[in-house]
Amino acid sequence: MARKRTILHRALAGAGASVVALGLLTACTGSGADEESVVDQGTTTEENAAEGDTVTIGFSGPASDHGWLGAINSGALDAAESFPDVELQTAEGTNDPNAQIAAVETFINEGVDAIVLLPTDGAALTEVAIKAMEAGIPVINVDREFSSPFAARTTILGDNYGMGVSAGTYICEQLDGQSDAVVAEIAGIDSLPLTQDRSQGFADALEDCGLEVSARVAADFTVAGGESAASQLLSANPQIDAIWNHDDDQGTGVLAAINSAGRDEFFMVGGAGSRDAMDLIEADDSVLKATIIYPSTQAADGIALARLIAQEKTASDLITPSVPTRIVLDAPVVTKDNVSEFIDLAFAS
Repeated sequence: MARKRTILHRALAGAGASVVALGLLTACTGSGADEESVVDQGTTTEENAAEGDTVTIGFSGPASDHGWLGAINSGALDAAESFPDVELQTAEGTNDPNAQIAAVETFINEGVDAIVLLPTDGAALTEVAIKAMEAGIPVINVDREFSSPFAARTTILGDNYGMGVSAGTYICEQLDGQSDAVVAEIAGIDSLPLTQDRSQGFADALEDCGLEVSARVAADFTVAGGESAASQLLSANPQIDAIWNHDDDQGTGVLAAINSAGRDEFFMVGGAGSRDAMDLIEADDSVLKATIIYPSTQAADGIALARLIAQEKTASDLITPSVPTRIVLDAPVVTKDNVSEFIDLAFAS
């Protein structure tokens, strides 16, 4: 129990201020105020769902060269189509920051009502995002953060540190009492902050149950990179008890290497939530027993929030009449016991 309290404290530290703020709101408004006036602020769920003034949203995402990124882009398109009062202008997906800057400049010149942007490089896109904000166009920043708080009205993120915590906690539970267990990690691109955050969360969770990462390699989020990194890991470690692989797309290559080596003495946890991974988890006939969700719905959420902001609506389930400036999504563990709850949101590798 103490371990869970400690790790929850670490994982939720950033949310503490928000909880305190909500408590203060309740305390301030609860004294001598009509309860109905406290909760009846902003727009209701029904008002948000109702068709409003048509808004034009510009969307720019990366090239769809990875299953998760492809799902990000298609999710934004599907979300826009679900709203009769949204007109979506899309820029061609690109991994070139200069091309993406030019796309945002076009959105600004055309006077769109809001911009949803998953930047190929957050720092490189910060200046043009600030330019959009200064032009009165709210920017919804997805997944990769800008380097200035003035560059976005709202930021939507997956929880990379939380992914590591979830993976480590699950492995601790499965290896309960095995203090000498060999835990391996197949990371993504080590130079990326998201990889560093995932690894730190993983290490922190393992530390709380007396384990540590015994062997670690890094891949590159590709099938070929996953196979190469896993082959290296398996060759260097004749006995492994558990593996966390950060990414289900590269996990296709990881599993190929595992099958080629004829190894099955360990169990593996994946990351992100691909359809292939969930199918294997559901079948329960491979070493892959779980995956950690990194939502591919972030850009779809960005479209929904851009619509609310552009129409001057609010998040109806909150007491505070606003749309939050920062949203960090959950990183749940998917196993054979709950895969049916998540498989419809899985992305194709």
